[in-house]
Amino acid sequence: MKRDLERIEIPDEHDARERAWNVVQAAFADRLPVERTSRRLRPVLALAVVLAVVTAAISPPGRAVIDEIREAVGIERAQPALFSLPAPGKLLVASDEGVWVVQEDGSRRLLGDYREASWSPFGRFVVAARENELAALEPDGDVRWTLARPGVRSPQWTGTQTDTKIAYVDRTGIRVVAGDGTDDRLVVPAAEGPVAWRPGARGALAYLTAREVRVQDVDSGRILWRARRAGGTSPVRALEWSSDGKRLLVLQPYGLRIYEERGRVAAQDDPSDATQDADAAFRPGTREAAVIRLHGSQSRVFRLATRAPLFSGAGPFDQVTWSPDGRWLLVTWPTADQWVFVRADGKRIRAVANVSEQFRSRSFPRVEGWCCLP
Repeated sequence: MKRDLERIEIPDEHDARERAWNVVQAAFADRLPVERTSRRLRPVLALAVVLAVVTAAISPPGRAVIDEIREAVGIERAQPALFSLPAPGKLLVASDEGVWVVQEDGSRRLLGDYREASWSPFGRFVVAARENELAALEPDGDVRWTLARPGVRSPQWTGTQTDTKIAYVDRTGIRVVAGDGTDDRLVVPAAEGPVAWRPGARGALAYLTAREVRVQDVDSGRILWRARRAGGTSPVRALEWSSDGKRLLVLQPYGLRIYEERGRVAAQDDPSDATQDADAAFRPGTREAAVIRLHGSQSRVFRLATRAPLFSGAGPFDQVTWSPDGRWLLVTWPTADQWVFVRADGKRIRAVANVSEQFRSRSFPRVEGWCCLP
């Protein structure tokens, strides 16, 4: 029976394989040398960046070719599951199933069917959003309160142990609500987000308009400073303050800016047409940023100030997230279905495979935050 089935010709099978092979050859010819970061890296076929294009362009027989190739991308000796985190703290992860809390020992708890989430300042609570609801939860999933609003997204929490605020975006603009769910109000009409609270300065919120980066006191409505926005109106991939509240990182694919107080540019990165920056994040307790750079079929993570490389590989990396103590960097690698934990000096890595399966997700899960120091 097996031999009879193998002799059956699948419609368009030959043409599909030809199309897949042509794409593979083109990607290989356009490849860049990869810095060796670990002997554990498998030999790579330098094509993972075109996986999505190929998958959309070819028939099921061609997809089988891509599945075989995908197995050669990633860290060979990756752990089959997340047994523990390499540093203190706990993760928030969003998947197709919902939002999860991951403890330091690797245990996971599903909080509910939410699309986005973020930690409260000291990790005692979680604010989560789904299409028409904002919710405050305890890390065990108990719901403290909910608020019905249209098109809720981009929730962010700030404040002290006794006085907190949550900023979020809905169809009316940027809104702010007290941490106990009271006093909900519109503070920036028609703005689309994302938003970022300034640490150590209650009520100071960063956001973007079509042309500017702005920092606003939400209580008085006063604009504290504004600066011209780089990268045109392309999507904002990261908006984040340094721990001391003295620097603001704004990342768009072709324009990264780090602003000082009053909006002066302190550092910048402008990739060429052949490259783009996928993500960036400040190291806790410092003004140092790590950046993901995509170039053709390769990705690398480097320090913005020194350009020192930390990690590289084939296919697009998606996110960089620092551990609360600043000793480890989590790099997400969708084409390999892996998370890679990289020491801050780049000299050690820990990889975890089968990430999507662990969070019951068809799409690759997104890290929403790593919190907090004990």
